[in-house]
Amino acid sequence: FELSWNYSIDRYGKPVSNLEGRDCEMGFAVVAYGKLGGLELGYASDLDLVFLHAGADEPTSGGDSAIDSPQFYTRLGQRIVHLLTTHTRAGRLYEIDMRLRPSGNSGILVSNAEAFRDYQLTEAWTWEHQAVLKARVICGDPAVEDFFNRTRKEIITKPRIESELKEEIRSMRDRMLKEHVKPGDDGFNLKRGKGGIVDIEFLVQYLVLLNASQHESLTEWTDNVRLLETLDNLGILDKHATGFLKETYLIYRAEVHRLSLQEKPAVVSGEDFIYLQNRIKEIWDSHFK
Repeated sequence: FELSWNYSIDRYGKPVSNLEGRDCEMGFAVVAYGKLGGLELGYASDLDLVFLHAGADEPTSGGDSAIDSPQFYTRLGQRIVHLLTTHTRAGRLYEIDMRLRPSGNSGILVSNAEAFRDYQLTEAWTWEHQAVLKARVICGDPAVEDFFNRTRKEIITKPRIESELKEEIRSMRDRMLKEHVKPGDDGFNLKRGKGGIVDIEFLVQYLVLLNASQHESLTEWTDNVRLLETLDNLGILDKHATGFLKETYLIYRAEVHRLSLQEKPAVVSGEDFIYLQNRIKEIWDSHFK
């Protein structure tokens, strides 16, 4: 980010930015989603990123060639992606996934922070709110970070109708199974298979979104382990279920890491984790049937 910022400032000058009527120092922030946002990066993880800016409709000043401030932030975002993904003799730093930005691949690369808030509160799908649970700012302007944190809390604590939320999350899970786990597939997919990691994550996300309007502490963490502990402390999940889900989640992740180091897919024998799978299915059904 700093390399890209300094390069862009030298070339285009400093942008004009303000948020909620106040001027910003940099007016840009990088938001991590997914495994990076949830403090759970694996050896083969890509980076799920969203870029936010607070650019005003005014030109930059002090550089070799002035451009509109929002355009400056778009080029800044492009520069960051370029530095992270450029192939060198030593390889490249990371795979980057920007599809979680508003409107996905059809959306603009760098979103205005206030427009991002409006989209999330009025247009976003439930799966996008599930994704926000794991989102956190990793670098950029503290003013934009504070705005995002308040927006995230507002999204998560939005009151929800239990039956509607349950149906939307269950439908998304069924769709993922149809797309990624085919009948007759050999073995158990630790990530996407029934009774696997995604079931644990979706269950946690369901319980957080359902209860956060009454319990603001559910907005504090972005990782599954501490979210499970918070659900336990609040009495939303019983201790036995919480302990089992947390232990199983860590077992699954450790196995995924081991397979990643061997450059193998996250698929094991169908019998290796059958007890854990079946118990996860039971807990899932107790909440979704």
